[in-house]
Amino acid sequence: MGEVNLIEVLEYIHPAEYTYTDWVNVGMALQHEGYPVSAWDEWSQRDTQRYHSGECERKWNTFHGASSPVTGATIVQMAKDRGWKPYETKVFDWDDEIVRDDLVIVDNNWIEDEDIHIPSDEAWSPVQELITYLETLFDSTENVGYVTEVWEKDNKYLPSKGHCDRTAGELIQELNKCNGDLGSVFGDYNKEAGAWIRFNPLDGKGVKNENVTDYRYALVESDVMELEKQHAIIKQLELPVACLVYSGGKSLHAIVRVDAQDYNEYRKRVDYLYNVCEKNGLQIDSQNRNPSRLSRMPGVVRKDKKQFLMATNIGKQTWNEWFDWIEGINDDLPNPESLELVWDSLPPKAPPLIEGILRQGHKMLMAGPSKAGKSYALIELCIAIAEGKTWFGWPCTKGRIMYVNLELDRASCLHRFREVYEASGIEPSGLNNIDIWNLRGKSVPMDKLAPKLIRRAQKKNYIAIVIDPIYKVITGDENSADQMAHFCNQFDKVCTDLGCAVIYCHHHSKGYQGGKRSMDRASGSGVFARDPDALIDLTELEVTEELKKQQENNVVATTIANYINEVDEEYYDDEVSMDDVLNQNAMRNHAKEALSGRQQQVMEQRISMALEAARHRTAWRVEGTLREFPRFEPINLWFDYPVHRVDNVGVLKDIQPEAEKAPWQRAIEKRKTKDMKKEERINSLEITYSDLEMDGGEITVQDLAMQMGVSERTVWNRLKEHGGFKTIRPEDGNKPSIVIRKNEEQ
Repeated sequence: MGEVNLIEVLEYIHPAEYTYTDWVNVGMALQHEGYPVSAWDEWSQRDTQRYHSGECERKWNTFHGASSPVTGATIVQMAKDRGWKPYETKVFDWDDEIVRDDLVIVDNNWIEDEDIHIPSDEAWSPVQELITYLETLFDSTENVGYVTEVWEKDNKYLPSKGHCDRTAGELIQELNKCNGDLGSVFGDYNKEAGAWIRFNPLDGKGVKNENVTDYRYALVESDVMELEKQHAIIKQLELPVACLVYSGGKSLHAIVRVDAQDYNEYRKRVDYLYNVCEKNGLQIDSQNRNPSRLSRMPGVVRKDKKQFLMATNIGKQTWNEWFDWIEGINDDLPNPESLELVWDSLPPKAPPLIEGILRQGHKMLMAGPSKAGKSYALIELCIAIAEGKTWFGWPCTKGRIMYVNLELDRASCLHRFREVYEASGIEPSGLNNIDIWNLRGKSVPMDKLAPKLIRRAQKKNYIAIVIDPIYKVITGDENSADQMAHFCNQFDKVCTDLGCAVIYCHHHSKGYQGGKRSMDRASGSGVFARDPDALIDLTELEVTEELKKQQENNVVATTIANYINEVDEEYYDDEVSMDDVLNQNAMRNHAKEALSGRQQQVMEQRISMALEAARHRTAWRVEGTLREFPRFEPINLWFDYPVHRVDNVGVLKDIQPEAEKAPWQRAIEKRKTKDMKKEERINSLEITYSDLEMDGGEITVQDLAMQMGVSERTVWNRLKEHGGFKTIRPEDGNKPSIVIRKNEEQ
């Protein structure tokens, strides 16, 4: 597997997607192919849920080989299953070209040639030039490669392997003693061929790329342009040139600082350097990319022409300084504008996509724990936009939308849309507004997905794109602010290029969420929550036993009512009151009157199914952080698989989210008996009523609700549970009911 960089291939697969056996196989494959345990450990850290420090090394030490070893082909196949292709793993090959339309500094129509001043024989000091060259490029302890011997082929002089057994310090010391005789130091050279020197330090064991000890410099050379023009472009580009040498032939040799950490970074930087040169009219000899490449040695003669040192340390001082300068000049950022000039003609804001929550062309993140039904919620949103309906109670603009499915197989995803449609009772009249891009097993990192997505979405007129879930396309460490900023910038690119909203979901971080703001619950770097224009956060509510029983009663009563209305509408209209619909016992009495024995059997089957669904129902609270709109009051939902339903009654209003309770609080509550909890509720009602009594006047259900900070429905339930109060309905039905003690006279 030497031809494939497995570290780069690993970027296309995520450890969280695989079993323990798969994880072990990756480690064994890396060991078999000669990679260090750190490569396995760094990849494993991406699975924040299962990663344990030191586990990789412990497991690594148990790998002792096998008759049928796990090879790098296993990793390659895993990546191929996720959409990786061999050509995508190359950052750049030597013959590849970086496709970019900017990076232009020099206007070739106006460039002025830069003269080259050849030193006279009297002024030329070959030994000093060579000393200056060595002092500029090398430390005294670094080995230098050079060539003075040549061999002839097809009437051309070609350099031999040369030497690399002496340090720059040793060579400088000998040059200072040679009395101008370079041959006594380097060996005599052929004046028809000249001499060569390598510009990067070597290990003294060879002159190949693997013998380079520091990837410090790159060679920029062009032999198809006038020398004066070469010189002008090199200077105008402000290349960070350490040494500029005239070759004695048709070219200048610019030894350019690239200061790479390793060979891979060296290749990237050289490709970038050459690309900038080419775009600015400097036609580069592309065969000079190798870090062990030979360059012309200053201080010698070649066919009666001097190979001389023209300059040292010109242009920018470092690679980073030059790179920032190039990028800064070529940015595509808009110019600052005067507020005064636009004050009376402000551009219109983007129209809303979700009323009061999100504008078209903006970004929204939905965050929540597992089992919150985030994917179902996003499908509900797709349907709401496609049909022009409400989502969580918020009106949505009707339009076309793309759902990017990264998690489900195609069949499951399509069926899920149908299930949500049917459960929500929405007529599927806008199916042509929904496009689904199924990418399970084919997803790539977001920086590679973004251009593919843009290409497919152009001319589709989408007003929103949903990406579900984003952990499938995260590149880098999700806890790294700078890496996640780069990741989130891809969403900006999609928004800008397509003019549509981007909506995506992410999971909560592990552990206790109490005391955290909604924007701090999402896993990973805070960039996740602070980057989008709208953050919708879901937290689970702990449904009490009392509320569960109440809901079951409502389910039974409603199921019976719906069935009676279905089989005997006349009886339902004449006999069933609004209060009866909420009372299980009353509806069962109606069933005895209205339904036959066979019909009651069908009713009981429906009740059983409805109760089963109700017992799996979970409760959730929606909070948000918005950039463009004022903060909304929390919304309470029932996740009634497969759809969310807004709690319009208000029974969930007073429940504290489980995530906001401290561990000790949850433990204490679990230890409380039902009787203890009942006693607390009764005492709370008693205390509140007594406080209001001291103020004098009538006490209403509304007064109690406001004083206790609960809903009126909760007050009614607690009055019933207490048993010592009764209510009086005023003649004016618009006024709230009055609460008195049963032992009091009216």
